[in-house]
Amino acid sequence: MKAVRIQENRGADNQEALVLEEAPYPQAATGDVIVRVRAASFVPDELDWPGTWTDRAGRDRTPSIPAHEVAGVVSEIHYGTTGFEVGDRVFGLTDWHRDGAAAEFVAVEARNLATIPEAIGFREAAALPLAGLTAWQGLFRHGGLTYGDASGRTVVVHGGAGGTGSLVVQLAHAAGARVIATGRAAGEEAARGHGADDYVTLDSRDLDSGGLDETRFGPADLVFDTIGGDVLARSAALVRPGGTLVSITAPPPVTPADGRAVFFIVEPDRHELLELARLAERGVLRPHVGAAYPLAEARTAFLAKRRGIPGKVVLDV
Repeated sequence: MKAVRIQENRGADNQEALVLEEAPYPQAATGDVIVRVRAASFVPDELDWPGTWTDRAGRDRTPSIPAHEVAGVVSEIHYGTTGFEVGDRVFGLTDWHRDGAAAEFVAVEARNLATIPEAIGFREAAALPLAGLTAWQGLFRHGGLTYGDASGRTVVVHGGAGGTGSLVVQLAHAAGARVIATGRAAGEEAARGHGADDYVTLDSRDLDSGGLDETRFGPADLVFDTIGGDVLARSAALVRPGGTLVSITAPPPVTPADGRAVFFIVEPDRHELLELARLAERGVLRPHVGAAYPLAEARTAFLAKRRGIPGKVVLDV
């Protein structure tokens, strides 16, 4: 099969080392299905992750295939695997320590996949798993919100126009919360279009003082940070006593007064994928696909994302 692979860890030059070449057809393990890939997506720094280079036992596993978000069609079902049939349209996450979906076929644990509703295309589906699960888990698992019962709660989303932040905004809005997004001035229209009630530019005096203008916004019940750095360091001051600061970039250096600070790494979850698919089918969630490239241009796609294309970058396979 054709696949995009990287042969060795070159550090800062890893994107340049991606090559489209012939690769062995994947071997299914217990609990796996083989997916004929139609679209795949990635995060820009995944070529720096330890799992790209080693398996779970720490053994070298190069050459490696990147892109761990997949959408496609089930082509084979391993003996003993249940839940899907050949021909099912599916999406989800591949294991970080196994080959990804920048290939014509990929082996994926069936429990990490869900069915794609007919109303959703493969590009949209490939843009949804990582950002969608991150948004869901940050808000509802770790952030203390309840879907559909967040009326009267205020949620601040740092990076509210980005690939992940836009889904956090949409889910928080759909849950009934008042949503304040932050980011560059150029992102305001997109964030408001996703359901943000208000927008704060990161260079505004509302954040320069270390807290929101409470006469305008009130203290936040939940701050969800997707940016990190100084923004994360100042975010504890935005949270009301007893509230929660959630980060996906690094452990928060300051805990809110009488509140919680949470750093988490997203986990595959079929039930949550099904919830996301249901919301996308109803039009409640709209994954932000910033650009799409053919598989042969994966190197260009990774470099483009590194340079700051907003939204998710998708590979068409």
